[in-house]
Amino acid sequence: MQLTPENYHEQLIALALTDDFVRLTMSGAARATDLRWQRVVVRPVQLKQGRAWQAAYFDQRQNITKNYAIEQASSALGEIIAIPLSNITLETTSERIQIQRSKKGKVIISRVRNQAAAPDLRHNHVKALPLPSDSPDAYLQKTGIMTNDGVIRASMSKKYTQINEFLRVFDELDLKPSPEQPLRILDAGCGSAYLTFAAYHYLVNIRGLAAVVIGVDSNEYLIAKCRAQAEELGYTDMQFIAMPLADWQPEQQPDVVFSLHACDTATDDALALAIRSQAQAILSVPCCHKHLTHQIQAEVLNSMLRHGSIRQRTADLVTDSLRAQLLRINGYRSEIIEFVDAEQTGKNLMIRAIRSKKPDSKAVAEYQALKQFWGVTPYLEQLLGSGN
Repeated sequence: MQLTPENYHEQLIALALTDDFVRLTMSGAARATDLRWQRVVVRPVQLKQGRAWQAAYFDQRQNITKNYAIEQASSALGEIIAIPLSNITLETTSERIQIQRSKKGKVIISRVRNQAAAPDLRHNHVKALPLPSDSPDAYLQKTGIMTNDGVIRASMSKKYTQINEFLRVFDELDLKPSPEQPLRILDAGCGSAYLTFAAYHYLVNIRGLAAVVIGVDSNEYLIAKCRAQAEELGYTDMQFIAMPLADWQPEQQPDVVFSLHACDTATDDALALAIRSQAQAILSVPCCHKHLTHQIQAEVLNSMLRHGSIRQRTADLVTDSLRAQLLRINGYRSEIIEFVDAEQTGKNLMIRAIRSKKPDSKAVAEYQALKQFWGVTPYLEQLLGSGN
């Protein structure tokens, strides 16, 4: 089934009506500044009357959920897809389709293979968001994201969206700890620790899993603040360590390492630590990229690279591509995804890596070819050089 800018509406509807349909997510205003809905999530559910499609519509203050029976589904899906939101992601058990619609009407379509579990059709089993806004939440209130009255603050709506999208990706890792061996989660370069606390709250308090969550950062003031906040919240299995990430060695191997918006080579420090620890999963959202900016060179692209902004954006993409490739070389299945739409944050690309039992035989040759083309030596390679 081929998707084109002309027919993707009809094709998405057809895919959403199949038994393999998992989720449709739409976000980001494309053509209407006064658009009410900021996000729409559709998933299949099983009601007493039969299979239905549940749509959750979100604005800044609330979400409204509607169920559409099979005879209403096609029409309702058509109306939803027609909402002028700029980012569309449709997931089935076998693929993920991403569609971006610009303000000028340009449509960009990408399709990647996916290995999602079969959709859970229980009506109330899975909420539309990991941390929903329909009831007061102690973590959201303590961090200032939600008011004491249980309303998400308008000024924190983007942070709230980022946290939920991060937790959704985290949830897809399908981690299964035991009471005897709790999950060990490391936030490498935790900063103010919004996501560190979110991960603990979601895993321990909402999902009821056994987990130890550790935050490491060189900022002693922030670490002291995080320790006090963890104590106030009663999060007993959280640890905060004030130390440069490059100097810290974990006492036990972490199961998951995540690092969000660590500046420049701090992301490489986090990835190197995760690889050496043989972490089962890695989630990294890099921030600024400086190390390769002045290294990259490709004579055929000189007319592009002479422009500072183009050179910087190119360096961003080259850096993350080489990082993902080094993860493949070191035994991970890695991919680069958009974990939130660009309107939430410009730094919205995530490197997601899962440890694999089967090595990638093509990874080294592809990595060397990419390095040679751009004339660069990534910092992550230097970090791993003596230990891998």
